[in-house]
Amino acid sequence: MTFILKGIARRATKRAPMEALTHTTISRATGVLGDFRGKPSKRQVTILSEDSWKTVEKEHGGPLDWLIRRANLLVAGITFSRESIGNTLTIGQAVLEITKECDPCYRMDEQVDGLQQRLKPAFTAGVCCKVIRDGSVQLGDHAILSQPHQPKLI
Repeated sequence: MTFILKGIARRATKRAPMEALTHTTISRATGVLGDFRGKPSKRQVTILSEDSWKTVEKEHGGPLDWLIRRANLLVAGITFSRESIGNTLTIGQAVLEITKECDPCYRMDEQVDGLQQRLKPAFTAGVCCKVIRDGSVQLGDHAILSQPHQPKLI
């Protein structure tokens, strides 16, 4: 399945405002270049589904800037689920492994009252990923979701 990268963002320090980007490098060493959370871990890069965000906006009663969610990437055409965990997402030249669901924290309510609760339904807040292959990404890049290689049982 193919999707489109609609947004890229980073924050230089904890609690810093998100900075929107048009392109960046994603690496195993730094995650999104310049993002303070990019250290190697299962939460190196966070991805938000534009489709899920539109549901949140509808519940809110109007548009919300996706940057208040504080995710690194915004992808259109996909909704994440439990089955997404373990899959890989190739975006531009980078490859990411989806490791877990993002849990919305209290900081969401600092952005918009009630946002944390709106993000609680399964996978609405997005997914966390670790970087498998370094690469550059830019707005408009295609994103391809692939299932992990499953060895055949004999």
